[in-house]
Amino acid sequence: MLGIVDLAVYLPERRVSNVDLIDRFEIDRSFLINKIGVMHRAIRADDEDTSDMALKALERLLSQKKVSREEIQVLVVVTQNPDSNLPQVSGLVHAKASLSSDCATFDISLGCSGYVYGISILMAFLSIHSLKKGILITCDPYSKIINQSDKNTVLLFGDAATATLVGVDPILECSSFTFGTKGDLMGALAFRDGYLQMNGREVFNFAATYVPPNINKLLEKAGLEKGEIDSYIFHQGSHFILETLVKRLDLDRSKVLMDIQDIGNTVSSSIPILLQPQIKNDEIKTIVLCGFGVGLSLASCICKRTGDRNV
Repeated sequence: MLGIVDLAVYLPERRVSNVDLIDRFEIDRSFLINKIGVMHRAIRADDEDTSDMALKALERLLSQKKVSREEIQVLVVVTQNPDSNLPQVSGLVHAKASLSSDCATFDISLGCSGYVYGISILMAFLSIHSLKKGILITCDPYSKIINQSDKNTVLLFGDAATATLVGVDPILECSSFTFGTKGDLMGALAFRDGYLQMNGREVFNFAATYVPPNINKLLEKAGLEKGEIDSYIFHQGSHFILETLVKRLDLDRSKVLMDIQDIGNTVSSSIPILLQPQIKNDEIKTIVLCGFGVGLSLASCICKRTGDRNV
């Protein structure tokens, strides 16, 4: 059996206040709270690149003693904002962490759906090659591509990195994956003219329209009812998107997790940041993960606790 064995999170210490930008962008506090949901954003240090953040997440995972660097057989990094076009971030992290020369490395170019895609891809890679231990890192520092004068993006995105140990004898078994893409809507969230550009209304409409049926399909595939799910972890797109999904899916609000207020939308890292404390809680048995965004793409899966073990 393969699944999630351990998880570590790295958040930069620096925080930038959105409240300080209220007058500049002619918005009010209620808009920040009820629509965007972000009061402070975690932002990387000026000298901190993607591979640096990824390495810090990996080192935190290694310090938790569930895997040694010599045991890592595969290292996968989910990012669309690498240090440079060449080489791959996973290769840079491999060198900085002094991993085995027998370790496979590759990057996945996906954004907000990248964690769920990455878990599926890494599990398949391990399985087909009879391997036992792989690491999935998420790190997509959008601060590198944000136009500080664009209120559609600057108020929303934060920086973070996570590292997940995927392998045998897991805490959480991941299954019943469902995926989707609306490539004709990709222009709603894209890198153009040197900056990230976003049509917030189109991104919202995509999430509100396509995520609910995807979740219903996921639950049907898994043979589960909504009430049997202990936690729903959606990509932290915005406060308004999350509240809309709660209403359209008729979910118990207490089961839908949210932490966007003090760190921002951390892209592919938003799901694992919320997942970390959940896997330490034995009372949480069944979890829905759902990522959606750049592509426009979406991916969901069910995570089930395999035993009464803590990370």
